[in-house]
Order: sequence, then structure tokens, then C-alpha cells
Amino acid sequence: MEATPGRERLIEQFKADGLNVMFGNPGTVEQGFLDAVDAAEDFTYILALQETVAAGIADGYARATGGAALLQLHSGVGLGNGIGMLYQSLRGHTPLVVVAGDAGVRYDAMDAQMASDLVAMAKPVTKYATRVTDRHSVLRTVRRAVKIALTPPRGPVFVALPMDVLDELNSEPVLPATVPLTDVAPSPASVGRAAELLASAQRPVVLVGDGVSLSGAQNELAAVAELLGADVYEVDSSEVNIAASHPLRRGQTGHMFGPHSKELVGDADGVLIVGTYVFPEVFPELESPFRAGAKVVHIDLNAYEIAKNHPVDLGLAADPKQALRALAGVLDRLLTPQQRAAAASRLDVRTRERAREAQVATDDGSPMAVFLKTLAERTGGDLIVFDEALTTSPLVTRFLPAERPGDYHLTRGGSLGVGFPGAVGAKLARPDRLVVGFAGDGGSMYTYQALWTAARHGIDAKFVVCNNRKYRLLDDNIAEYWRERDIPAHEYPGSFDLSHPEIDFAGLARSLGAGGMRVEKPDEAVSAVGRMLSHPGPFLVDIQI
Repeated sequence: MEATPGRERLIEQFKADGLNVMFGNPGTVEQGFLDAVDAAEDFTYILALQETVAAGIADGYARATGGAALLQLHSGVGLGNGIGMLYQSLRGHTPLVVVAGDAGVRYDAMDAQMASDLVAMAKPVTKYATRVTDRHSVLRTVRRAVKIALTPPRGPVFVALPMDVLDELNSEPVLPATVPLTDVAPSPASVGRAAELLASAQRPVVLVGDGVSLSGAQNELAAVAELLGADVYEVDSSEVNIAASHPLRRGQTGHMFGPHSKELVGDADGVLIVGTYVFPEVFPELESPFRAGAKVVHIDLNAYEIAKNHPVDLGLAADPKQALRALAGVLDRLLTPQQRAAAASRLDVRTRERAREAQVATDDGSPMAVFLKTLAERTGGDLIVFDEALTTSPLVTRFLPAERPGDYHLTRGGSLGVGFPGAVGAKLARPDRLVVGFAGDGGSMYTYQALWTAARHGIDAKFVVCNNRKYRLLDDNIAEYWRERDIPAHEYPGSFDLSHPEIDFAGLARSLGAGGMRVEKPDEAVSAVGRMLSHPGPFLVDIQI
């Protein structure tokens, strides 16, 4: 094969793996590579003004496509900027292929400007991190990284690409990466054992995470839950794993306080865990939250998560879709008439409860409620929501419930700044769909530059600032802290307050090339929906709460 510079051959490798869009922010040590990117056909570079934003857009793009996304960062300083967002991708299992340049292998001994151990920096926030040092293994290493990123448990990978290695001639073959199939089914004996453990439960609970969504097991999950008459709680969950309208769906366990999760699951005598780890709280219970004698079955492709924190009676390292389908079949044969009747009764109770809840008025007349109700009516709910609304999220999902896979993405990982770049990436991936990103005023300011990227590249995403002029989630969390320690309630720390000086979000949006307006009154919220939907290009609505 005729040799060409490694920087050009690398682009061909990316294209062979379907990675024909690169998100990034340029730097000097990548200039030769980016010059080749500019000249490449059928290869697009999406420019962000800072690496955190580029990483967030790439994450949203990958989540919306269901595949990998390509992210370019600038040496150690750029990687450092992106690490917080890469942590989000690691916790959320986003398959990002991250590359960063350095000046060159020949300069390693000089300890020069911007020199750093890129692999050591990347390791804590990636599944795999390496550096190419030989021109004969550039493409081989990238293929390995792509395979690792896309093999469950998915996650970000990192490859450092020294400039001098990419400048050398390269004759490696360009071949697509081979990603192993993982749709493995558990043995009939293990499925039978799982069914026996769960069938007799009188208070069954199912705990699910994004492993369900990744395997496309939503229908199988619902079938098993209905056969058991089991409440379903979402744990490490940011995608649609069960439709919001399903009567057995009970919402999220939460990610902050272990006692809350223990309260939800502590009475269960049969627990099925699927596609998640337990539990992801910041302040978790150190002892098992499950009652003594409860039968616990854990199904996951990620064997590391099974019984990681708390013992289980049976762990199945298997694809959730295959395992749940088999489990439903065995339960259907195994359940006695009495067990079926009890499960049907539990399902009926939840169905009637859901019907009563639907009759309760949900519009409190606030500008945010009016905006969401109007948006739901105007769109019929046919939109993709990227939700970083945090304390406003319950209101968002009340009017725009997460019903269909791919229509709802929730922030994950614990840091701020995901909502706006995530919406940009999702809209780029799904240009045929209306995409609206929700973020708090605090979270939006982490990555507000994402609006500039949307305007520059003609990405018609929409944005909503849920503006309460504070880090409201911190108010709620410290109130819990005070209660746990019998500390009298008092003024919240001043560092939680964002009210002064006031941020002109709409004006800031306009300065970045997007449209924008501020909403203070309910009647303004109605017109804001019309303006947002009719505006060509990115548009932001700042709603006062």
C-alpha cells in the first residue's frame, strides 16, 4: 500500500469507523493534523470555543446517534479543560474516541512548554488511555481504542498522537474496527434459578439503569415487571429505560442520599437489578439497603458492577434484552395462579394511582409551567429533550414525559454544564427533530459558548434557562445536611447565590449569534414558545422562576 503521511491516513481510519465528524478546539501541536482535516473530503470539524464545550457536544452527539463520537483536545491544557466533561461520559458510558496531540516523541526529554503526561491525565476518566510512539501502529491503536469504546460497558477512550509520529509516512492498512457482539443469553439453568428466586416475592422491586436502553430491552423489562407486579425504580439512569407513563414506573431513586434509596427498596422481598450498579449516591448507605432475607438477582453485561457494593443471591453476566426475554418466558410458565393474581392486583393498584394523578391539575400558572404546557401542546410532545434542569426537572418531565427511547437524555455524572452542549450535539445528530436543552442558570454558564458553536454551524437547537438566580440544588442539599446533624436552619451560604450582578441571558445569547428573549410573566411564556419554534437557528428563552 502506498505510504502517505500518518495525519492523512488517520483521517481515513476515522472515516472507515464511521467517525466523519470531529468535535474540538485547535492547538499548535495539532496544526498539521488539523490542516489535513481541513483538506479532507466527507469529514467535518465542529469548532467549539473551549474544550469542555467540545466534549459536551460530542457526548450529546454520541447519545443521540447511539454510536461513537470523535473528540479532539489540545495537548495537556486542553485535556485538562475537558476532564470534567469526560468524567460525565465515563459515568454515563458514552463511547467517545478522544485524541490529543503533543509536540513530538523527539522532544520528550526536554520537559518543554505544555509538556505533560497525557496518558496519566486521561486514565482516571477513560476506559483506556494510550500514546502512539511508532508510525507503524497509529491506525492499529485507533482501531483498538474504537473497539474498547464501543464494547460494553461502553465509555470514553484516549489516544495521544505526537506531531512527529503523524508527520511520518504511514503504510498501515485502513480497516474498520471490529467490535465484538455481546448479545449473549444466560444459560437456561441460571434463568430458571432467577425466576425461582423472584416468583414468590410479595413485594418485588426492579432497579434499572442505562444498560437496559443500550440493549434495547425496554419491552422485555416491562414484560418482566408486569409478570411480577413489581415497582420499577431507575437508578443510574439517564435514558428512557421504561416509558414514563408505565404504571409500574416509580421514578428515580436519586443520586445524593443513601437513606432515600433505602427507604424505597428496604421493604422489598424480591429485587431484580438490571443494567445498573447500586447505588450511585454521593452519600450512600454503607450497609446493604435490602432487608434481611430479600432475594436479589443482578443482570448486567458489566460483570464488575454485579455485587460490587452489596451481596446478591444470583448474578448473571448477560445482555439485558436476552436475559429479560428468557426470564419472562420462564416466569410465564412458572408463576402459579395465585402469584399471577397477586401480581395483577399490584399492577392494578398502580394503574389506578396513575389515573388519579393524571386528574390532578399540573399547571400552577407559573411562567415555567405555562411555557412547558404550551410547548407540549404545540409539539404534541414530538421533540427531544436534553434535561439539565435539575431542581426544575420534575416540572419539565411532568409536561414532557420521557416516553420513547431516544427522545429524552438526562444529565449524569454530577458536574454542571451538560445541557446546552448536549442539545447541540443531539440536534446535529438528529437534524430532523426538534431538540430543546434545559439548564439552570448556574449550569448553563459553565458551557454557554455552545450557543456560538450552534450559530456558527447552523445547528438549529433550542435552549431554555431555568433561572432561579442560585445554585438551588445546593440549597436543597445543605438543608439535608443541616437536618442530619441537627444544625438549625439559617441563611444559605453566599456562594450559592447568583442574583448579583444579574446575567442577561437573552442578551448574551444574541451576542453569540443566537436569538433570545426573557420571560417574567405567564402570558410572555406563551409567546416565547411561538418565537422559539419559528426562529430559524438557535434560540434561547430565559424563564424567571
